[in-house]
Amino acid sequence: MTIATMRQLLDAAEVGRYAVAGLVVLGWEDAVAFVEAADETGLPIILQAGPGCRRYTPIPVLARMFRHLADQARVPIACHIDHATTLEECLEGIEHGFTSVMIDGSSLPLADNIALTQRVVSAACPAGVSVEGEVGFVGYAEGRGSRFTAPEEASRFTAETGIDALAISVGNVHLQQEKTDGVNFAALGAVEAATTVPLVMHGASGIPPTTRKLLAHQHRVRKFNIGTELRQAFGTALRKSLADQPSSFDRIELLKPTIAALRAAARDAITGIGPATLS
Repeated sequence: MTIATMRQLLDAAEVGRYAVAGLVVLGWEDAVAFVEAADETGLPIILQAGPGCRRYTPIPVLARMFRHLADQARVPIACHIDHATTLEECLEGIEHGFTSVMIDGSSLPLADNIALTQRVVSAACPAGVSVEGEVGFVGYAEGRGSRFTAPEEASRFTAETGIDALAISVGNVHLQQEKTDGVNFAALGAVEAATTVPLVMHGASGIPPTTRKLLAHQHRVRKFNIGTELRQAFGTALRKSLADQPSSFDRIELLKPTIAALRAAARDAITGIGPATLS
């Protein structure tokens, strides 16, 4: 199947009134399971290489792995660099074949965030690569707190940068292990009224499936980043595999059961935000 850009997938989702899952990859087993789940559902996904993944595996290796799997898939797959904080990280991703990058300048003053994002867009656009930016700050469950996205800042940011998608902070939180009802719909509505681009919800593992479905079908959230719940599925399956095979030292055999667990978890996540006829 043709490898897609994030914008291509989100434009189709906008027409169909659904959302696309941005699935956080940490290794080979994750990526294989996610693509298999996408094929099973018949729905596109975005394979995401975040900062932790990139610290462990070099970008050139991840790019080849992602693109190899995408080439084998029966559905469109976007290959995405998530939470890059420098132009250089984005340029490396673009150079090695990622079709989408997120430049995260959310910790910067708005003017600096705009300037950095403009530079990334200027480099990505000629290469046919999509760009996601962030306004406000999505906090962490056991770390720095959130700062909600101000509608007027979101409006200025999208107008001046030309980004393809905007990550927003409206009560969603990174690394949330328990489901909460933290999404502030009034804050979301204000951002929707001030912008026209597809919106992205990071920290989607902390959002109940019913709420994710509502956000996908009745609002303009077109991408959900999902990582923590998939890591939980991986950890549970690995612990069981180790207990079931106490004498094994073969990492391939020990890790193999995690693929099925990840595939099932990813399948649920993908269909839950997919077209209303499937979810």
